[in-house]
Parts: sequence; C-alpha cells; structure tokens
Amino acid sequence: MEQLRADSFKSSRLEVFGRTLVIAPHPDDETLGAGGTIARLARAGHEVTVAVVTTGRPPEFSASHVARVRSEAEQAHAILGVKETLWLDLPAAHLVETPRHALNAVLREAVVRTEPTTVLVPFVGDVHIDHQLIFQSVMVAARPHQAAYPTMVLAYETLSETNWNAPYLTPGFHPNVFVDITDTLDLKLQAIAAYGSQLRASPHERSIEALRALATLRGATVHRPAAEAFVLVRSVVLP
Repeated sequence: MEQLRADSFKSSRLEVFGRTLVIAPHPDDETLGAGGTIARLARAGHEVTVAVVTTGRPPEFSASHVARVRSEAEQAHAILGVKETLWLDLPAAHLVETPRHALNAVLREAVVRTEPTTVLVPFVGDVHIDHQLIFQSVMVAARPHQAAYPTMVLAYETLSETNWNAPYLTPGFHPNVFVDITDTLDLKLQAIAAYGSQLRASPHERSIEALRALATLRGATVHRPAAEAFVLVRSVVLP
C-alpha cells in the first residue's frame, strides 16, 4: 500500500505539466535547460512541442551552418521524444531590432496552435538579450485574460547564459521547482551530444561533463541523484 501511494503521488506530480510547449531562443537551449524533463514527459505520454524562435542568417551564419544545426536539432528532439518542432524563423542575434509586436505575435501563434497547459521559457535574467526579449514576449502571449492560456509557466536555466548574468544587478536564478531526471539524464546527454556544432570540451559550460555536474548539483539540492531546476513564474489552479 505504501509503495502504491508513493507511485501515485509521483504520477500526479508529473501530470500537472500536461501538454507542454518549450520555447527555445536558439537550437540547443531546450536541451540544455530542460532536456531531461522533456524526455521524462514524453516517456509518460505527454505531448511536448519545441518552438525554436530564431534562425541564423548570413553574414553571421552560413547556409551550411544553419542546415547543420537544424539537422542536429531534429536528431536531438527525436532522442528526447519531442512530438513536433516549430521553427519560428526570426533572425538570431537580431531580435532587438525586431518589432516587439512581431515577436509577441509569433509566440502567441505558437501558444494558440499548441494549446499548452505548461510553457517552459528561458530565464529573464539570462545574459543573452534574445532570451530576455523572448521571456517578456511569452508572458504577453500567455496572458491569463484569454479564453485559453497556459496555467503553468516555468523558467529554465541555460548554461553559458543564465550563469553569466551580473550578480545583484540583474535577476538571479533561484530555482523553486525541481524535476527528477535520474532516469532520463542519459537521454539528455545523448541529445546534447547530437548538437556537435554547439558542444564544447570540458571545462566549458556547454560540455557533457558540465551538464552532468549541474544535474548532480540540482539533484543533490532535493536529495535526488539528478534533477533539472526551474523558477515558477505562474501556476493557476483551476476549478
């Protein structure tokens, strides 16, 4: 009986995610920040969609590089069990020049199309301006005054972005939601390994070793072997 109750509790906790939309400013952000959670949700039968907001464009990014990264993302998402990948195709590293209403509209369209219960977003305090702008626009796109809206919004951390903000000057990442990814950490690491163009050698943050270490640290925080951490932005308990 005790085991049955424990298993039921674990299942009910994951159930709160429901259909999930993961917003990735750039390909690989979704895997770095929430790959283990994505894999765990997919294993449990939840629909997970990843919306990649930006695409590299010349002259900063060659056509061959863009094609390679997209192929890597498709491989990574297949490993994690992502149901669908949406390519929103806004210009990478140039969102600051994109009209805010255009970014809001593109993200709103993704929310309407997928009808998520939960949205995972980049953290507003990340050093990359694309992450900051996307967080703000997702909050517009997911406003709760609409007929249907995500009832839970969680912000994830992205190594080499979240950890390089300015202490005490920009928002700090202080997680209060932890997802046990003990059983899906290896899938996360396999998925990030598919991003060969983005992966770096240790001790770089975007290395297999750094990601494993972060998962171990976040897990230890809640006495689990491995976890991913999030900041709860909003949770609405409906009737």
